[in-house]
Amino acid sequence: MDLLEHLETLQFEHGIEEENRCWLYLQGRYLGRMIKACAHATFFCKLLNNLRKSLREKQISRCLLIGSSSNIPDEDELKVGIIGGGHLGKQLARVLLRLVPIPAERLRISTRRPETLDEFQKLGIQCFYHNPLLVAWANVIFLCCLPSQLPNICTETHTNFGKNCIVYSFVAAVPIPRLKRLLNHTNILRPQYQCVEGFVNIWMGSKEVITALQDPVILQATCPYSPAGGVILNIKWLEGVFYAALNLCTAKNLPHSQVLQLLNDLFLSVHVEDCGEDRTSCPEFQLQDFVSSVFSENLPGRRPLPWFDLTAVQLRETPISQHFLTSAALQDHLTYLYCDSFGISLTKEQQLAVSKRSLSQ
Repeated sequence: MDLLEHLETLQFEHGIEEENRCWLYLQGRYLGRMIKACAHATFFCKLLNNLRKSLREKQISRCLLIGSSSNIPDEDELKVGIIGGGHLGKQLARVLLRLVPIPAERLRISTRRPETLDEFQKLGIQCFYHNPLLVAWANVIFLCCLPSQLPNICTETHTNFGKNCIVYSFVAAVPIPRLKRLLNHTNILRPQYQCVEGFVNIWMGSKEVITALQDPVILQATCPYSPAGGVILNIKWLEGVFYAALNLCTAKNLPHSQVLQLLNDLFLSVHVEDCGEDRTSCPEFQLQDFVSSVFSENLPGRRPLPWFDLTAVQLRETPISQHFLTSAALQDHLTYLYCDSFGISLTKEQQLAVSKRSLSQ
């Protein structure tokens, strides 16, 4: 609840002189970036959580098939750590708890002032100041710190990252190559956002991200392909998300043929109206979408895919780059998947509007 609502003289904008009000749009951009960033992090955790569950089910089926019940894997729910307990860290924690949802015992926060996180400690979330301990525990680490704090954090944690741990950085001022060097780690995702003019500012209705994402208009505006509100996501992030999923399958030693089937089932399972009952017009991932044709021709059927450097994926062209940018069918399916993961069903008109905007970027 906003205690300052309807109290105009206490609002931030009230004390700004008329000649400086032209700069208020920057506040909207700040909120828009934070809302989109938290929404995309939530979507990523949802996908990763579903993938981990599917991989565990496959492992259980394999163990039962060969009569090796003693090798059935334990529960392997996603473990998420947040470094930084400031405004962004708190907003992200609230969103992950509510919308993924991440159980409280699977979310931990490391911050220099854990005593300020009483709200989360009451929910059963462990809040402390021990970055190496958090990094060694988590499957995904969100960096929500200041750029000036990052070198020290990297120095004390870079030897604690497991190969499979995904570092998800919100530190916009530190580019991917520098982050890779500081952490000595390649399993890194860093979304990049660009602010453009000419769009209606839709972000100022609520300063709480969890409240904003309950608004269907705002939620649709956060779709990865949507430029609504003037905040545009670099689609290389989406490539990184898919290659992160491939790495997780490789870590589980899953044959590449099963990996492709799993990706199609999880990521292309929400169909648009034009698909029809036979689904013949639906896109399907092929091995050549992720690796070169020469490599795919020489990869044995039972072999897993290689380990991918996520930093390289986000900095260079990959086999699937143009597919993400030019395939309207793939964009439509991913847009539907994104909205469906948040419980929103797009009408045909809404979906067409998103597709037209994304293709015009």
